[in-house]
Amino acid sequence: MTEIRFAAPALPKDGALVLPMAEGATPAGLAGSGLAAQVDRALSGRLKAALKAARFTGKKGQTATLLAPGAGLSRVIAVGLGKAAELTEDGIEAAGGTAMAALLAGADAAGAIAADLPQGAPKGIDAAGFAARLALGARLRSYRFDRYRTTEKPEDKPALKAVAVLAADAARAKAAYAPLARIADGVFITRDLVSEPPNVLNPAAMAERCRALSKLGVKVEVMGPRELRRLGFTTLLAVAQGSANEARVVVMRWNGTKGGGRKGKGAGGPVAFVGKGVTFDTGGISIKPAAGMEDMKWDMAGAGAVVGLMAALAGRRAKVDVVGIVGLVENMPSGTAQRPGDVVKSYSGQTIEVLNTDAEGRLVLADCLWYCQERFKPRFMVDLATLTGAIIISLGHENAGLFANDDTLAAQIIAAGKATGEECWRMPLGDAYDKQLKSDIADMKNIGGRPGGSITAAQFLQRFVNKVPWAHLDIAGVAWQGKDKPAVPKGATAFGVRLLDRLVAEHYEGR
Repeated sequence: MTEIRFAAPALPKDGALVLPMAEGATPAGLAGSGLAAQVDRALSGRLKAALKAARFTGKKGQTATLLAPGAGLSRVIAVGLGKAAELTEDGIEAAGGTAMAALLAGADAAGAIAADLPQGAPKGIDAAGFAARLALGARLRSYRFDRYRTTEKPEDKPALKAVAVLAADAARAKAAYAPLARIADGVFITRDLVSEPPNVLNPAAMAERCRALSKLGVKVEVMGPRELRRLGFTTLLAVAQGSANEARVVVMRWNGTKGGGRKGKGAGGPVAFVGKGVTFDTGGISIKPAAGMEDMKWDMAGAGAVVGLMAALAGRRAKVDVVGIVGLVENMPSGTAQRPGDVVKSYSGQTIEVLNTDAEGRLVLADCLWYCQERFKPRFMVDLATLTGAIIISLGHENAGLFANDDTLAAQIIAAGKATGEECWRMPLGDAYDKQLKSDIADMKNIGGRPGGSITAAQFLQRFVNKVPWAHLDIAGVAWQGKDKPAVPKGATAFGVRLLDRLVAEHYEGR
């Protein structure tokens, strides 16, 4: 992991230096007093000439590199911020991620990022916040899952050990970054969980990873097969019954208000998050095609996001009461696996005809959602799940599918998604879709056919929600990415951690 630190703005004596620049601020702006201007003077105008030759204008995401420029520096890298007046927190973090990617590509053990707030930036962004967001983006992009690379050559490993963010008020910038660093910790926990191979991360092993949150003050309760059977988690256990790795349900509680739900305006129980944790999904008897089945190690990404979110909230000592529940199972075919045509009775008492054993995540969530609302009486519930391939057909890999029974909660999630770059698109719910779940022999069936597959899956979940404000995030298309993005390297994204932390911070924390 690359260390992020803060320092006063001074021209480094060696290593690589990144200069984030707003559109239109260069090359003419290099005559000013900022660090970029200092660099240009130290290089006798070569920076200005190089940027002009590269046609660098500061457009968002644009980069230009000057190699071995002199003055002791190995590289000077310009990164475009876009128009100063249109800067957003997400855009600043993207610039920080682009800066980190450029630094990691070199042979330097140390680098620096200048954090000169561009003139004309929106009023809501100050110098300390600008530096902190650059640092967050850099930290997020630095993630690397390499614990199983035992023969990697030294020249193929990142050389970068530390990055200094050069800020006018380094102390304020460091203070602004402190809670963001805890969010990044939560993101990294989720990325680690989602990246682990399924022979390492089975339900019991993931439950033990959850126990580690107790070090942050999270109360962790792990329920095994015997207790789950006694309580009535029948549909969840039915998914797990074909595997030698037995199911677990983990309940995590962060009591940030020092005494439970607040009274008065906005009173209620905790906020609640529920995650689907299928640590490997073969499809069961309704087995998936072999091609691409290895991707099903991350069918627990919803649960992984809940674990990372709980770590982020506890890490930054959020003033809110939160419950996180994850249902952990492995879906395998065997002589004991559930069959298409089975009827199971859920924790709620409703019966389900299982027509497709690959539509298993909704069975796991059904029991967890009902248990959550019955035991904790939450103010709202949000579930996260890599639930359907159909959502990828609908929305590709750019947005999560959002389904909700509450317009206010839906609007809050959409806004938080835009602010963090974890965007959601609201999908419909309705009686016509719900009728597709009608069974001839049970209260419902677990699939509604190919038309509107993501919607009927959400309709199924809604049957286990009652009147609690609820939202369902189908993250099948956004939990893993096949290419690098500015602040998210290829692989596990930890989608949902930053989004839901923002939701809590803006609308529920301290209320």
